[in-house]
Amino acid sequence: MHHYTPSLVLLSYVVAVLGSYTALRLIGGLSRMRPGRERIFTLVTAAAVMGLGAIWAMHFIAMLAYHMDMPVTYDIPLTVASALVAVAACFMGLSLAARERPSMISFITSGSFMGIGVAVMHYMGMAAMRMSAYMWYDGAIAALAALIAIVASIAALWIAFKHRGPVQTVLGALVMGGAVCGMHYTGMAGAHFEPNDLPVRAGGLGGQHLAVAVFALAAALMAVVLARALVRQRRLATGI
Repeated sequence: MHHYTPSLVLLSYVVAVLGSYTALRLIGGLSRMRPGRERIFTLVTAAAVMGLGAIWAMHFIAMLAYHMDMPVTYDIPLTVASALVAVAACFMGLSLAARERPSMISFITSGSFMGIGVAVMHYMGMAAMRMSAYMWYDGAIAALAALIAIVASIAALWIAFKHRGPVQTVLGALVMGGAVCGMHYTGMAGAHFEPNDLPVRAGGLGGQHLAVAVFALAAALMAVVLARALVRQRRLATGI
């Protein structure tokens, strides 16, 4: 048996939306930047915020909201690898969507990169679970979850970049947050756990440690974004 903590479920969506909004705002003016280090830094930062903040942090907050009748820890190398996959997928997707004149083909391609990144991150994160249970998935539901992530990611990027306005950015963030959460909770509906008596390997991240790690990561990301915003503000003020 399992159940969710409603407050953490809501928090997982809020985190996904805030991370998406921050990333979309960061790359809102990317198409007007000259090629160079500033453009690359902005794109990398946006991909990190989206991949780690909106996708990775959302996943593990949602997993903390998921209570099972057994202790669960997470394999550290596989957990780190899942975060890197999310960032890489977001980098590819956002770089395509932030072109000066993106086409529908570029939205489909970029949204597919991001949607697939959400799905791969989710199932890598699930594979990192260490517990006294066998786990398997309903194939049809897993495919539906991936499709939700891809379609909603395409829609989110199209909304955010079609007119590049503040309202579109907010709507895009809301839809992108829905893409991440929709994929996660649909995928979890197709996950099945059967308890066993096998010993659990030691050395993984437990719930409390994971909560601290997610919080620390989110705080570090926000600090980077804030520093970036202050530098840009200073440049605009001084005309540099």
